[in-house]
Amino acid sequence: MANNKSAKKRIQVAERNRLVNKSYKSTVRTLTKKTLANCEKYKQQPNSDNKDLVLVSVNEAFSLIDKAVKKSVLHKNNGANKKSKINKVVKDFLTSK
Repeated sequence: MANNKSAKKRIQVAERNRLVNKSYKSTVRTLTKKTLANCEKYKQQPNSDNKDLVLVSVNEAFSLIDKAVKKSVLHKNNGANKKSKINKVVKDFLTSK
């Protein structure tokens, strides 16, 4: 247990930051899954509405990954890998008919 005031404050700050980081990481995973689900939906019914849905979800996922990297929640290489994997799957779904 912390003995002085500054150490107690640092514990509080670290816990607050941990929760924010957890939120970012969780949302990145959720948006990734949503993007993959939209790709499957597009594969079942390839129309312009589903294609737009895929593109919008990809943009949301990329945006959040970039923000997480900017705030040092994710390492820049980790963020690039996540974006690359999403982009590869989306590209495969959109080009295969």
